[in-house]
Amino acid sequence: MNVLVVGGAGYIGSHCVRQLVAAGHRPVVLDNLVYGHRGALTPGVKLHEGNLGDEAFVGRVLREEKIHVVMHFAAYCYVGESVTAPMKYYFNNVVATLHLLNAMLDAGVKKFVFSSTCATFGTPAVLPIHESTPQAPINPYGQTKLDIEHALKALAHASGLSFAAFRYFNAAGAAEDGTIGEDHHPETHLIPVAIDVACGRRPHIELFGTDYPTPDGTCLRDYVHVDDLSRAHIAVFDKLATPGAQFFYNLGTGRPTSNREVIRAVEKITGKPVNVIESPRRAGDPAALYADSTRAKTELGWKVKFPDIESIVATAWRWHSTHPRGYADR
Repeated sequence: MNVLVVGGAGYIGSHCVRQLVAAGHRPVVLDNLVYGHRGALTPGVKLHEGNLGDEAFVGRVLREEKIHVVMHFAAYCYVGESVTAPMKYYFNNVVATLHLLNAMLDAGVKKFVFSSTCATFGTPAVLPIHESTPQAPINPYGQTKLDIEHALKALAHASGLSFAAFRYFNAAGAAEDGTIGEDHHPETHLIPVAIDVACGRRPHIELFGTDYPTPDGTCLRDYVHVDDLSRAHIAVFDKLATPGAQFFYNLGTGRPTSNREVIRAVEKITGKPVNVIESPRRAGDPAALYADSTRAKTELGWKVKFPDIESIVATAWRWHSTHPRGYADR
């Protein structure tokens, strides 16, 4: 199929483009390169540089490239920034996405794969988190994703749009060959920050909260490899053939890893110490978040290739050790 990957030069989008090529599909990338990188683009894959909220532009791309399905990875995703600059998140994650969807419907493209998030669940009362767990976001980032989930339900009913929304847990790792990986500015994710400390690019890592009701006192999170995420998105294509179909899937390994365990894994894989400064808890950090991904495994045949934190960190280290400045375009 011809697949428009919106945000295809970003972290998860660029890995999904590679998986699409490997699966025999024809991806086309739409990205404004505000957070994406030209160096992350797969050779031979066409880039349309522009904004997802520009309906005329998006419409031309959809028609010219004869697109069958759209995959959307172009959200802003810094939780803290969403609290201090909520309008930025509502304009991009909600308003621009609605324009994208309107352009799709106008062009007759009615298959959509949406990058959602476990942040829609907020602080759950029961773990692991199922698709049916009540959704109560505690920050604008999670709320904007939930807003689009609601819009998709309405559009499926009103227009016959078929969609799948994937609620990610902690995306991590890099391509197995080490040629593309994670390069955010600023970088806030635990694994790349810990690797930077191990390599001397940062003096220390701050460990927020050591008194949680968890085995070692630090937060528990569910780390899922970026290529495992990508494969799930492609596996859902056949299910979108029915007009108005709606699917929601949690994507995680179901194996929670503590912050201390992540840091120890980085030390083991890199062979270098990670200097840690223990700090108080951050407001809004739940003690534990991890997924029940049974539905994706059962309905999509989804299999996790990287089930443990060390295998995930090993791929991240392969990327960061050979690309100390990332894509070197910032």
